[in-house]
Amino acid sequence: MSNIVAIVGRPNVGKSTLFNRFLERREAIVDSTSGVTRDRHYGKSDWNGVEFTVIDTGGYEVNTEDVFQEEIIKQVELAVDEATSIIFMLNVEEGLTDTDQEIYEMLRRSNKPIYITVNKVDSATEELAATEFYQLGIEKYYTLSSATGSGTGELLDDIVKEFPTTEYKDPFEGLPKITIAGRPNVGKSTLTNALLDVERNIVTDIAGTTRDSIQTLYNKFGHEFVLVDTAGMRRKAKVKEDLEFYSVMRSIRSIEYSDVVIIMVDATLGWESQDMNIFGLAQKNRKGIVILVNKWDLVEDKSTNSTRDFENQIKERIGQFTDVPILFISALTKQRILKAVEVAMEVYENRAKKIKTSKLNEVMLPVFEQTPPPAIKGKYVKIKYCVQLPTPSPQFVFFCNLPQYVKESYKRFTENQLRKHFGFTGVPIEVYFRQK
Repeated sequence: MSNIVAIVGRPNVGKSTLFNRFLERREAIVDSTSGVTRDRHYGKSDWNGVEFTVIDTGGYEVNTEDVFQEEIIKQVELAVDEATSIIFMLNVEEGLTDTDQEIYEMLRRSNKPIYITVNKVDSATEELAATEFYQLGIEKYYTLSSATGSGTGELLDDIVKEFPTTEYKDPFEGLPKITIAGRPNVGKSTLTNALLDVERNIVTDIAGTTRDSIQTLYNKFGHEFVLVDTAGMRRKAKVKEDLEFYSVMRSIRSIEYSDVVIIMVDATLGWESQDMNIFGLAQKNRKGIVILVNKWDLVEDKSTNSTRDFENQIKERIGQFTDVPILFISALTKQRILKAVEVAMEVYENRAKKIKTSKLNEVMLPVFEQTPPPAIKGKYVKIKYCVQLPTPSPQFVFFCNLPQYVKESYKRFTENQLRKHFGFTGVPIEVYFRQK
């Protein structure tokens, strides 16, 4: 088990800034608005050659009207339970508060190493002001500025020195990455929690509850992969706040770095233009795609052909790439969610599938002889050889005498034949014709 450092504290004391500092990249969203982070957010860091996991947590607050606070506190407690060491962040500008004292008492009950860290200390005056925190009954605290990085070295030196082991195992290394994407409030976090059988991510009826992309290890029923829950993606014209803009950008990046994208659709709203945009983004990046129609249990006017009609409506909208699995589920009642996992893993395997060159030629060359490209201006195209490229997604090159005369319609025919004979369901295929 690798070492895990959880960063805990009140809202807006600089936890996410320190988290990004440890990871040396802007992984967590940082904003002056209180309560930006809600769920637990994981990242990998290292110090002097010792690697460890860092958890960024939401701001712990009591006696507040924030509808998310109860769930945020649960997430903080789960992070503390997971952690090897805890950084308790305080803010010199606001001094010691009753909430700080309550958090410290909660952390002491964990019986884990706690590193009291006073943030936003940039001068001798602030160093003097930080002495107030001795009131917690502590012998030592660390002063730093998470924004500039000053003071973080001494803190990390002491944390790493006390680790029970310096061995690090990345739980996500080499595993398939499956991203759940969709419009706000379609049930992405509900599905994540249902699959993991634990309240891993915060779920409310409020659109935009999830703000960051959250990675979790799924290891059940013979399947192991990284499950990524993303923030809801609205059309650009409707995104007016910086927070939502960064949330959407994180979601886009998660799609770009995934192997399979599960596009969740609200059955009560149908397939909308933003669903099409997400589909197009996944297709453009050559990701495996599974479409899940969620909240199917809420559709009242169901008939024998309801699912077929709904599926046909989607396929009419998504264009030429229609070889995509479409499942009807309920994340709330857990209806067919395990089937969704099985299909997503099948699509992952299809995306990684490699066809031997000899088999590819054995199957495809007779197809081309039987149905050759149409002659143009008396010129006949002769396809002589084909090979699959060593790329992450399926791409094929067909060598012929006159590639410039191969029309788009014949490329689609070639793609359909590849799907027919080798089964690449859920995966975009790229077909190229080159001069032999």
